[in-house]
Amino acid sequence: MTDALKRLSEEGVAIWLDDLSRKRITSGNLAELIDQQHVVGVTTNPTIFQKAISQGDGYDQQLSDLAARKVTVEEAIRMITTADVRDAADILRPVFDATDGQDGRVSIEVDPRLAHNEKATVAEARQLAWLVDRPNTLIKIPATMAGVPAISSVIGLGISVNVTLIFSLERYRAVMDAYLSGLERAKERGLDLSKIHSVASFFVSRVDTEIDKRLEGIGTEEAKALRGKAAVANARLAYQAYEEVFSSDRWNALEKAGANKQRPLWASTGVKDPAYPDTLYVTELVAPNTVNTMPEATLEATEDHGEITGDTVSGTYEQARADLDALERLGVSYDDVVQVLEDEGVDKFEASWNDLLKSTQAELERLAPSEG
Repeated sequence: MTDALKRLSEEGVAIWLDDLSRKRITSGNLAELIDQQHVVGVTTNPTIFQKAISQGDGYDQQLSDLAARKVTVEEAIRMITTADVRDAADILRPVFDATDGQDGRVSIEVDPRLAHNEKATVAEARQLAWLVDRPNTLIKIPATMAGVPAISSVIGLGISVNVTLIFSLERYRAVMDAYLSGLERAKERGLDLSKIHSVASFFVSRVDTEIDKRLEGIGTEEAKALRGKAAVANARLAYQAYEEVFSSDRWNALEKAGANKQRPLWASTGVKDPAYPDTLYVTELVAPNTVNTMPEATLEATEDHGEITGDTVSGTYEQARADLDALERLGVSYDDVVQVLEDEGVDKFEASWNDLLKSTQAELERLAPSEG
């Protein structure tokens, strides 16, 4: 084993686990990852919960109680997922306290079916914050056109947010703007800005998957030479935008009032193409004040053979821009790619949510007490 995870942390990268299940909580595994593998946060999404609830019997007792009470399947899912998030938040509480609220956080997503409904997203975020009732929770809101103004509203209420499903640099700038607007609203309301935190989840591997597919279709040597470069280039340019926004006069005024920077979070960091190193989206995106949320396989690969050589982002912007420009010249439209990915991302989470509804409904029926 290397000390790669320790070195990664020392470079200013917060290591979060992109997974959660009741078994991980009750077995002591989550506490072990925090203790031994430098994990300082947890992210969840509908796909993660669908997998957790459909495997094993860890949820049977709670499902049986919910079936006896004849709750709706939507209420059952919220009771189950918020219980897991609450328990994980309690396990991470010492990290939260030690980092003054920066880390030790657990994310839970608004119902993905609300992704294009601003008012419903805000209402759901308030409800989730109330249900979990832990200061170290982040409410996940997708960066759709309707999600962006919802982010401002929710931050303005003093609720900390993990903005998810960001693929494009333009949308990322809109997200940062929404965060600053939200902080300005919170300040007007007299809220304590130091208690409001946010991360912006910029998706990585899916960008390569979509662009590589298009490059293969073009098939020239020039096209093939660009495979596996777009995702890292895109993320590096996002970090450049972050540096710019969080050194502006507008930001400085908020920082003086106690505000926290919205950290870039690298999401979707599991490598999909076996031709690439399995630590690619970790070792190539090392930069101060970032978060990397990893599936367990990526965490283990980084610990085993990840080579952390310091900051691999600063000073790379010219090359990153050149890589994206080369794609445009070949006819790979950046704007089209990022829109396809956002649409697919929302659809995938919605499909997972629907699968979660179906499997939970089946469990409620299986465990329902017989009448009489």
